[in-house]
Formats: sequence, structure tokens, C-alpha cells
Amino acid sequence: METSASSTPAPARAATGGTIEVAPSTCTIGAELSGVSLADAARDDVLFAEIRALLLKHRVLFLRDQDITRADHVAFARRFGELEGHPVAGSDPDHPGLVRIYKDLNSPPEHYENAYHCDATFREAPPMGCVLRCVETPAVGGDTIWVNMVEAYRRLPEPIKQQIAGLRARHSIEATFGAVMPMEKRHALRDRFPDAEHPVVRTHPETGEKSLFVNAFTTHFVNFHTPANVRFGQDFTPGASQLLSYLISQAQIPEYQVRFRWKKNSVAIWDNRCTQHYAVQDYWPAVRKMERATIVGDRPG
Repeated sequence: METSASSTPAPARAATGGTIEVAPSTCTIGAELSGVSLADAARDDVLFAEIRALLLKHRVLFLRDQDITRADHVAFARRFGELEGHPVAGSDPDHPGLVRIYKDLNSPPEHYENAYHCDATFREAPPMGCVLRCVETPAVGGDTIWVNMVEAYRRLPEPIKQQIAGLRARHSIEATFGAVMPMEKRHALRDRFPDAEHPVVRTHPETGEKSLFVNAFTTHFVNFHTPANVRFGQDFTPGASQLLSYLISQAQIPEYQVRFRWKKNSVAIWDNRCTQHYAVQDYWPAVRKMERATIVGDRPG
């Protein structure tokens, strides 16, 4: 399995008779595509299949100058699977599954995006992936960082891999999005979306690769308190919390990352099953408007 990519663009044949130019972004994650319209890919089976294959290889894809309609955006994303809204942000009423992420002077001071996270792991079946298009962006700032969590797992020390092989963890919307809500609303949110339990090491359902699957939504391990890990009760809380903090911190390592600078009509497509991302909130009081189609996923295994 490849863990690095050449910096030389690799042309791939497109169904339209042209070529998709593929320029890897870093040695471990990301590629920028050119010579393709997502509006065309939404209607072309062969072209879409090429893009899907490239996504599995590079984990996040970037495209520029995608002046497409919301209907095209949704149609392309739906080629991957059914779409879903967000339990807090909702969905565009005219285009179900399309979430408007608009940040301006009227936006509340939320800081959910500027943490390394994998989207909606508080769901029993987190999203398979997302297609995010930039509608408006600051002249400077507002970049997004993506992380290759397959590489993060691969390069863990072997004793850590052995320790976490069977561990499972809780992921919570109540402790994140719900934290700013009054108690009644927070509890109602928890009742709608009870904490989900996922393996700490996830196996990708298409590639078979293992990835580290803990992030900002993860609150604690559920099966750490065993004789192998705990000599005395004193070991339980610090041992588990320190290990979880260490694992979550792996997303911060630059060698696993790619950073993308947005322009209007730029698009990012990412595989949510093996990546994390971080939206840099350094642009206030400038305006940043994004629209995201989120693809329904499966239960992590």
C-alpha cells in the first residue's frame, strides 16, 4: 500500500476524452485535480469512478474554479451515497443534505471547527465523506487542514498499537455541540443522539487499511479498566485519559497533514473514514461562507 506520492502530476484519462491532471499535494495526503467539472462528473459514470478511485488513493481531493449550482453540488455528492443534514446546523430547505456554514459578524462565537475532528463521529454511522465548496472567503486566512489517520496509525509505536488493538471509545454530541446549550436542550440533544461507541482503530471498508479513529468528539474509552491496564484503581483515570490525549494529539503532526488555501468556487472532497480536518479560524471579522454536502456512511468496524 502506498504511503507517499510523487510530486509530478499524473494525467488520468477522463470519460469526456480529455484528461484529469492529478498533482499530489504532499507526500502523505491530498491531490489537486484540474481539467474536470464536478457538474460533468455528476452525470458521467466513468468520470465519477475515476474521481472515486483518486479519493481512495489520496484521501482528500481539491479542485479550483468549480462554478457549479447547488443542484450540481448535491447531484455529484449523491453519487457517493445518500446525503444527510446536521443535527444542529440543519440543511438547505431546497437542497436536502446541503449544509450552509456561513461565518460573519452575526455568527455566534463557536469553536467547533478549529479542533482536529472527523465529522459526526457522535453518530452510530458517521459520514462516509463530504464535498465542501467555497462560496466566499477572506483574502487571507480561513485555510483548512486535513490529516491522514492511516499514516498516523501506521507510525504509532508497536507497544501502543498492541495496547489499543481492542479498545473502544465513546463519541459525544452532548459534550461538544451541546455544551453551550441550556441543560434541558442539551439533554434533549443527547436523547436524540446518544453517545456512540466506536473502535479506537477502524478498518476502512473499501481499502482494508487501519486508521486511528479518535478525535475531538471522543470523550473516553469504555473498556480500558481491565487487569492488563489497571494494577490499582489509581491507574484507571490517569492511564486512560493520558493515552487518549496522546492518541488524539497524533493529528497535530505536520508530516501527516495537508493545508489548503481556499478561493471562491474551490472544492474539497474528503474521505471521512480515514481523515481528520481542522478549519483555521484566523480571519475574523472577515466573512467566510462554505456549503457542504455530507454523505451517509456505515458503522465503523
